[in-house]
Amino acid sequence: MSPLRLRPRTTALVSAALAAALATGGCGGDPDTADDTSGPAATGHGTALRWSACPAPTTAQGGDGKAPGRAWECARLPVPLDHSRPEGEKIDLALIRSTARDRSRRIGSLVFNFGGPGDAGVASLPLVADKYRKLGARYDLVSFDPRGVGESAGVRCRGDRETDAAAEIDATPDDETEVRATLAVNKAYVEACRRNAAKVLPHVDTLSAARDLDRLRAALGDDKLRFFGASYGTELGGVYAHLFPGKVGRAVLDAAVDPEQDPAQAGLDQARGFQLALGNYLKDCAASGPAGSCPTQDRILALLKKLDANPLPTSQGRKLTQDQAVVGIATTLYSKDTWKYLTAGLREAMEQGTGNTLLLLYDDMNGRRPDGTYTSLQPSNKAISCADAEQRYTVDDVRERLPEYREASPVFGEYAAWSLLSCTGWPVKGKWKNPDVSAKGAAPLLVIGNTGDPATPYAGARRLAKELGDGVGVEVTYRGEGHGAYLSGNACVVRAVDGYLLDGKVPRGGTTCS
Repeated sequence: MSPLRLRPRTTALVSAALAAALATGGCGGDPDTADDTSGPAATGHGTALRWSACPAPTTAQGGDGKAPGRAWECARLPVPLDHSRPEGEKIDLALIRSTARDRSRRIGSLVFNFGGPGDAGVASLPLVADKYRKLGARYDLVSFDPRGVGESAGVRCRGDRETDAAAEIDATPDDETEVRATLAVNKAYVEACRRNAAKVLPHVDTLSAARDLDRLRAALGDDKLRFFGASYGTELGGVYAHLFPGKVGRAVLDAAVDPEQDPAQAGLDQARGFQLALGNYLKDCAASGPAGSCPTQDRILALLKKLDANPLPTSQGRKLTQDQAVVGIATTLYSKDTWKYLTAGLREAMEQGTGNTLLLLYDDMNGRRPDGTYTSLQPSNKAISCADAEQRYTVDDVRERLPEYREASPVFGEYAAWSLLSCTGWPVKGKWKNPDVSAKGAAPLLVIGNTGDPATPYAGARRLAKELGDGVGVEVTYRGEGHGAYLSGNACVVRAVDGYLLDGKVPRGGTTCS
C-alpha cells in the first residue's frame, strides 16, 4: 500500500487524459544579486550542460506523447551515484528549462521541485509554467527528475499488470487472512524492488538529492541556488539549506513538510488534515449546491463499507475497491478546483452504482496512465521515503495506533494507519529519524503554510520556519483550501512570493493572506 502523497495538486497538474475523461463521462534585504552567467554550455563540477530541443516525456515521467514545445530545452547532468565516491559510477539527471524572456534583467535560474517525492519535473514544469509566467520573464525556469525518478535512474519494481493486481488486495485488513494477504503483497513488492533496482535503492535519499541540487546550481552557472520547492520539495529545500547555507539564494518553500515528525505522527496529522478538508468540502457543497445534491459523511462511510465487500464495476473492466475510493476521494481534496469531481464521483457511485470517476482519480494519484501503463511515481515515492526514514513499523504498531487514527478521521484514518507498513522489510536502511534543516547563516527562505492543507497540515510550516533558524525561516500563512498556496492564485501570496523572488523584498514574518 502507499501513503497519501505529498504532491501539489491543481487542475493544471491533473493529467489532460483524466480531465477529459471526467468531462466527457458526465461525472463530472537582498540575499543575492543579478547575474547572466548561464549560457548554452554553462559549466560546474567540470560538467557542461548541452541544451537541445526536448523530446516528448517518457512513460516513466508521465508523458502524453507530446513534446513540450519550442520554448523548452532539455539536457542531462551526470552526478555520482554515491556522493561519498565522487569519482565512481555516474547517473544522469534529466533537466528541462525555458530561458528568461527579458535577458537584460535576468536574475539567474529558478529551480523547481514539485514534491511527491517522485514527481518528474521534466514533465510537470511545462504543465504549470503559465502560473509562473511573471517569474519566467527574469528567471530561467528549470526543473529536473530527481534521482530515482522518471528518467534520472528512475526506480522500477513491478510490471503494470502486477501493479494492477496488487491494488485489488485489501490494504485495510479486517481479519488475520487479510493481514496475511497484505503482508504478502508488501513482501513481494520489496522483493521486486530489490531484484530490479538494487543498485540505486541505497542512493535515492534526500541528502543525496540535495547534493545533486548543488551540482545543478554550479552547472547552471549560478553562485546561489534560487529554489521553489512545493510539498516534499520543501523538505529537499530545507536539507539543501542545512548542507549548503552559504549557497542559498532567494528560495520559497510552499506547502511545508513538518521536519519534526516521525512517519507515524505525520500520518496521523495527515489523516486529520484530509478529514478537515473533507469537512470543508461538505460544508461548501451543502451551502452552494441544490438541495439533496450533496453527499454527507454518513453516506460516504456507508459507501466505503459497501465497497469493502462489494467493489463497484467500471467501464475499464476493473473494479473500484474500498481503498481505491478512499484515495480517489483524497485526490480531489488537494485543490478546491477539483471538489466538483468529488461531487460527481460520489454521486456516480451512490446513485449509478459505478466507480468510473473515483477509479480515474485513484489512478491519477498513483501514476497510472489511461493506457494501463504506470509512471515511476509509485516506486520512486516508496524508494525515496524508505531511504530517508529509518522507522520500520509492524502490524502490532499499526493495531496499537488504529483507534487514534480512526478518531482523527473516520474516512481516512484506517488507510493512513495501515500505510505505516509501507517501508516494512525494505532492503535499505533509512538515513534519519528526522531531517536536519537548521541553516544558520543562510539567506531568508519563505515558508508558506495553508490553513486548509490536507497533505501538509498548517502547523508544519511554523515548525519548519523555526527549525531553519532565526532570520532564515520567514513564515507566511495562507488562509485557504487545498495543497499549497502560490498556485491558488491568491493575490496576497503571489505578491509576497514575487516580491521576494524578483525584487529581494523579504515579507514580514507572520504575514497572513486570505
